[in-house]
Amino acid sequence: MWNWQFALSVLPQLIAALRITISATFVAFLLACILGLLFAMAKRSGVKPLALAVGAIVEFVRSTPLLAQLYFVFYVFPKFGLVLTPFLAGVLTLGLHYSTYLSEVYRAGIESVPKGQWEAANVLNFSRLRTWLTIIIPQAVPPLIPVFGNYLIALLKDTPLLSAITLVEVLERAKIIGDNSFRYLEPITMVGFLFLITSNLLSLIVQQVNVRLNQHLK
Repeated sequence: MWNWQFALSVLPQLIAALRITISATFVAFLLACILGLLFAMAKRSGVKPLALAVGAIVEFVRSTPLLAQLYFVFYVFPKFGLVLTPFLAGVLTLGLHYSTYLSEVYRAGIESVPKGQWEAANVLNFSRLRTWLTIIIPQAVPPLIPVFGNYLIALLKDTPLLSAITLVEVLERAKIIGDNSFRYLEPITMVGFLFLITSNLLSLIVQQVNVRLNQHLK
């Protein structure tokens, strides 16, 4: 039976752990956005070895399980002298993993920019970097905001995997509470609702950003 007194007593612990979940989500997603753009630019570069190397990395990361990547970064890297905290290992792995998907999103956006924009930049004698920063990216990224929002929410829902490398995020905290009290119904159910609320809030934020950005561009 549901016990409201117990549920309310453990809610502060879950909210405190939710902060770790949200922090990991945003840090990892920021890293994914940056790496994804760099991967997309590298694959379109005229340097063939670089494009092939980046393509191989992207394919490898996308083809291997996220959980295996987390284990490798946290448990195997120390064998080579690189010891990372659970939070840092988690956000780096999540960021790299999702950057490979965002690189394809960026690619689609970049390819949607008319070729005339590249030609105009060449006529104006813009450098390659200036062309990317002032012409291509400002046109390619805004239409991608809804897709980015979907990946942000997907990343949020993957954060419970970080418990595998000892990071106590919100679901792991609920499991610990259940182990100590032998009551799993309340903490696990509340975690489900916390994820639901957080996902919906993120979705609303993404929608508002998309609307405001489109209004600004008009």
